[in-house]
Amino acid sequence: MRKLFFISAILLTSLVACNSGSSTSSSADSSAVAAAPDSAATAPKADTVPALPAIPAGAKVFFKNLKNGAVVSSPVKLQFGVDNMTVAKKAPVGQIAEGIGHHHLLIDAEDSIPSGEIIPADSTHKHYGGAQIADTITLAPGKHKLTLQFGDAIHRSYGSTLSSTVNITVK
Repeated sequence: MRKLFFISAILLTSLVACNSGSSTSSSADSSAVAAAPDSAATAPKADTVPALPAIPAGAKVFFKNLKNGAVVSSPVKLQFGVDNMTVAKKAPVGQIAEGIGHHHLLIDAEDSIPSGEIIPADSTHKHYGGAQIADTITLAPGKHKLTLQFGDAIHRSYGSTLSSTVNITVK
């Protein structure tokens, strides 16, 4: 229990440090974009974290139901797709496996998170660590950028190789 508390404290400190000094704005309804229900607080200590798994050949992520330039109504229904990877719930501590991960949605944020970096959990970065492959989000009228980002079991980004961005307009 003490070890888990120590690991949680380190992770929380590093997440706060990574997010400090950066501000992002979002038109997303804050009630529709919540922090990850599957906290990354159970991640192993930095000196015991395995390397980011290799990305299998042909792997890609995509929005199944949205095309770039689409005009949609809010709430926006999203369907996530992935090829040559398996969408899975968060693995037990220390069990990082090749070809496994889960989706994250970046709302009016960057095009992708650099490979190996922890994906933040805030109002513009939504986690789907429960193996979700769909969601409905509320967005204000106007232009929005949505990026689907795949990450490993401890929320490390697979980088631009496993991300997909669409620009949409909410009427």
